[in-house]
Amino acid sequence: MRSRYTAYKLQIPKYIINTTHNKNIDFKIDNKIWEKEILEFCQNCNFDKLTIKEFIDGKNESFVTFEVKLECDNKDNSFIEKSRFIKEFNKWYYIDGIFLENL
Repeated sequence: MRSRYTAYKLQIPKYIINTTHNKNIDFKIDNKIWEKEILEFCQNCNFDKLTIKEFIDGKNESFVTFEVKLECDNKDNSFIEKSRFIKEFNKWYYIDGIFLENL
């Protein structure tokens, strides 16, 4: 989770793409379009702070509940989410998340 947050903050869309499971709702086969969309999002947002609230570590499935302080287009978009990660071929992938709360 921390590495994906850092990739958003540092505007590294390829990392986001490479750590997203192909069954994620946002997954796109055309990486160039997807990369452009992620980069636009990163450029329009300030990633102020990530706080891990809970981590449930499993062998092939893990959950991370986190709070992110985020401002996009001069609006506070901070939120709390519970993310689910799946391990395949010894690598962790973000598969989905449950939005818990706007802050």
